[in-house]
Parts: sequence; C-alpha cells; structure tokens
Amino acid sequence: MSADNLIYSVPGMTCEHCRTAISEEVGAVPGVESVNVDLTAKVVTVHGAEIDDAAVRRAIDEAGYDVAEAPA
Repeated sequence: MSADNLIYSVPGMTCEHCRTAISEEVGAVPGVESVNVDLTAKVVTVHGAEIDDAAVRRAIDEAGYDVAEAPA
C-alpha cells in the first residue's frame, strides 16, 4: 500500500479555530493518517494511504472553508 501526500491551498484559514476545524474534519476521512495545517502559507497537507481527494475536499468544505484551485 502506497502512502499519499495531498496538498490543498485554503486561503480562508486565519486562526487556531481554522486549524482545529480542518484537522478534525479531514482527519475523519478514511485513509488519512495525518493532517498538517500551515496558517501562514494557507496550505493543508494530508498524509495517508489511498486517500479520496473528493472526500478531503468535502471535509474541508464541511469545516467551512473553500479549497482554491491551483493556478494553471
């Protein structure tokens, strides 16, 4: 089983409440082993095995935040 690292840009994060809300929601997604929320860079890094990208995006949305699309 391979490990995945998924990285999301979440520009609306500003405080510890943001970090906690996102960590709890994303941490509940099957396959997620760890969640790192960098408030300065506005980036969420998710590590785990066979993580469903759509499920992580939904979890971030459930926490009340939008995932920014990466520039083309």
